[in-house]
Amino acid sequence: MDQSKTPLYDQLILHNENHPISLHVPGHKYGAVFSESKKSYFRELLKLDATELAGLDDLHSPEGVILEAENLLSHLYRVEKSYFLVNGSTVGNLAMIMAALKENDTVLVQRNCHKSILNGIELSGARAVFLGPDFHQGWGVSGGVSVEIMKKGLESYPDTKAVILTYPNYYGMVNELGEIIRLAHKRDIPVLVDEAHGAHFISGGSFPKSAVQLGADIVVQSAHKTLPAMTMGSFLHVNSKRIAIDLLEKYLHILQSSSPSYPIMASLDLARSYLGTYSTEDHCYLIEQVRTFKESLKQLDGIKVLEYDGEGDLLKVTLQTASQFNGFELQTSFEQEGIYTELADPYNVLLVLPLLKDGNYFPFQPIVDGIKRSLKDVRDTNREENVVDYTPVISTPVISNKEMEHFEVRRVSIDDAVGEICAEKIIPYPPGIPLIFPGEIITKRMVDQIETLVGLGARFQGTKHIYDRYITIFTKK
Repeated sequence: MDQSKTPLYDQLILHNENHPISLHVPGHKYGAVFSESKKSYFRELLKLDATELAGLDDLHSPEGVILEAENLLSHLYRVEKSYFLVNGSTVGNLAMIMAALKENDTVLVQRNCHKSILNGIELSGARAVFLGPDFHQGWGVSGGVSVEIMKKGLESYPDTKAVILTYPNYYGMVNELGEIIRLAHKRDIPVLVDEAHGAHFISGGSFPKSAVQLGADIVVQSAHKTLPAMTMGSFLHVNSKRIAIDLLEKYLHILQSSSPSYPIMASLDLARSYLGTYSTEDHCYLIEQVRTFKESLKQLDGIKVLEYDGEGDLLKVTLQTASQFNGFELQTSFEQEGIYTELADPYNVLLVLPLLKDGNYFPFQPIVDGIKRSLKDVRDTNREENVVDYTPVISTPVISNKEMEHFEVRRVSIDDAVGEICAEKIIPYPPGIPLIFPGEIITKRMVDQIETLVGLGARFQGTKHIYDRYITIFTKK
């Protein structure tokens, strides 16, 4: 199929060029009804913000240009069927989980998963068994699940109905996903993968293999994270018959907006075409641009450019503090120079680079110059590696979501929380990976992690009282 084609985008342009008169939603009427003082930024975009009109198809029952665009997408990824998602990877994660699991089913899930995975498990009523990921001491971050942990999980829980994994991790690290998928498939267990940060992997070159290439049954990708798509634009790929497509589509219809954004869908069409026409020359150009950028960063005092131990995502560059700054302070110092990064943790700052094509300009040198200015007052030090006593474990909540209905909740000091049952998700954001799940026993190590993050200035989602050193716990009624 011709990946240079953009059927949905082209049809929207054609529709606009016919100067349509809107007697339909949305209320801005292609931008005619809009604040004049604010219109300049929205003028061209609003012309594409249409609805399900003749010729523009319907996301929930595609027969025309949306179907053609989704077929081009499935052909590019070489999967059975692909879908556009306009509610982010969150809606894809929820739909795939609810299609694969029902109440009381056992599911093996990577502990450092996105909060949407946990929400999907809760909605399905399934029973989660958490698989501890590997820990990368030099980086101070969690990676993927090992083959050994997966073997133990499958042996310990032979009634497992699905496996849910995250690949790559937020920092671009990959694991032995192919071998893990083979282990699960030997037992005819479907593998669902949140590949939010790997939509570009199928372009090949220096990138790791995508989860779709490694045989995962359903893969969800945030196209907007690394491809030129609008925020909330995502893909879902079905790669086997282990999960019924009609059931998956049922939940997509329930969970996705009944008024999908045409600008988002058009951007997905364009992003797919951009990726589908990515060439060997483009790869060579990108590799050289990233190499030169990283070499320039390595000349600066106060930071260390981390390198993968093996394969990793070329578009992720992690800078580790080698100064008196912690990672959050380093991020703030960059922002004062107008450089906004993806995330910070106690030790690192993560940069997400664009998937450049041959000749594309990106301000790498101004970024290096800005970071250099931000580090002008730092004292260059060698950070002592914080060796964490960590062994991946398999764990389950001590009470289920259903059992939580029989408990009351109360707030206690973080000092008094050790040994109690947590009643909330404690989620540093980004990356949106919970430190503690509801129903888990709160350990001293968990409390120490929270206090460290709060002390360093980390942001948390879903809880405000954590900054005042309180945690909500369950107590018997």
